[in-house]
Amino acid sequence: MLKLTREEQRMLEGKEGAFKQKALQKIVEYANALGAEELCTVTKATIYMGYHPYLDAVESEDYNEIFSKMVLCEKGDKVYPLEQFSSECFTQTCVGPCDHFRHEEINISKEVFDKNRKFLDLIRDAGVSIAGSCTPYLSGWIPLRGEHFVSTESSNILFGNSVYGACANADGLEASAWSAICGRTPLWGNHILENRYATHVVEIQCKSETPKDWDIIGHALGRLLTDGNERPVLVGDFHRPDINRLKKFFSSLATTSGCELCHIVGCTAEAPTLEAALAGHEPKRKITLTQEEYDRSLASLCDEGAGDVQMVVLGCPHYTLEEIRDVAHMLEGKRVADGVSLQIWTDMTMQYLAEVNGYAQTIEASGAHLLNSACPLVCGRTAYDLVKTGFLTDGAKQAHYVHTDLNEKNCKVFYGDTKSCVEAALKGRWEV
Repeated sequence: MLKLTREEQRMLEGKEGAFKQKALQKIVEYANALGAEELCTVTKATIYMGYHPYLDAVESEDYNEIFSKMVLCEKGDKVYPLEQFSSECFTQTCVGPCDHFRHEEINISKEVFDKNRKFLDLIRDAGVSIAGSCTPYLSGWIPLRGEHFVSTESSNILFGNSVYGACANADGLEASAWSAICGRTPLWGNHILENRYATHVVEIQCKSETPKDWDIIGHALGRLLTDGNERPVLVGDFHRPDINRLKKFFSSLATTSGCELCHIVGCTAEAPTLEAALAGHEPKRKITLTQEEYDRSLASLCDEGAGDVQMVVLGCPHYTLEEIRDVAHMLEGKRVADGVSLQIWTDMTMQYLAEVNGYAQTIEASGAHLLNSACPLVCGRTAYDLVKTGFLTDGAKQAHYVHTDLNEKNCKVFYGDTKSCVEAALKGRWEV
């Protein structure tokens, strides 16, 4: 039986308005379905807002109606006007379908661009900060150990749970929004400290030096996690990852698995030792991640052979300032090949810092574009119309998801490290 506090009961009775009442009603339904006995207070959230193509399922131009049906999951005709989100929870937007300031460079229509800005302005007025980031921790959105948060970005759930020891489940787009509105989520799963111990011990026996290595390790590990609800802990003589390696690792791990928490001995918050990560439990399984498994993932991400490329995408997940700087240095005094769209994706904070430091100007002078708030995966399908025969990326997540669609168009998908991608963009061709 779900127990509510006096404050939660008042909200459920509508004392804080119909908007929060509806959101809490959905959270209560969610908690009852999970068997949760109480709720916990959420203090940070990222939510998937803006104009995304799936919202067209509601044939309306009224954002209140769209939000009511698609986010609040109203089954009837009742429309809930947007009101203020929870003041207890700092909420900002995840990625959207377009750069916040321009659209032509990425082949997005003015109609989509304008509607996205309109929807974001409305949600901003309701108390949600516009950030457009899949890596919110880069700009200060950092939940601390034991803090409860929700997020619509799978890699961010992994990063917050694992690196910081904060607490979140992969609730989905709608439930995360409900939590951001009412400031509550079911006390269940990863929100309960006793549930966070490692279940699978994974020994790393493959290359682990570069960001690309950690990208592939995440992809390979996800393929090997087949038991459901796994919480792996990484051990072995691996190269200690930094933030650039970790964000790639968690992004690709979330791509090939449903993993929400991954301990790394000597690196993440709850794994100073293997014993601490296991918390007295015997592992359900021991996994060895070999070089053979690494090579198998790499082969699945990068098509064989060489070929011309028309689109090169860097920044999945969004680039740090350090990564932007490195690309700027690679491009300085050079020019992207004709017919190639070289896109470097980041959030608005990193983009502004890149402008202050001159990196953005160097990138744009080369014919490349430093972009914010999105990536081709979350843009409309027209973003990939630029691709005729070849697509190239340094993000395993991008490569993994676009393979089917682009291969069906007889386009090759290539994957490599950042330097190789930049060199290919300058030549207009991927070489083996």
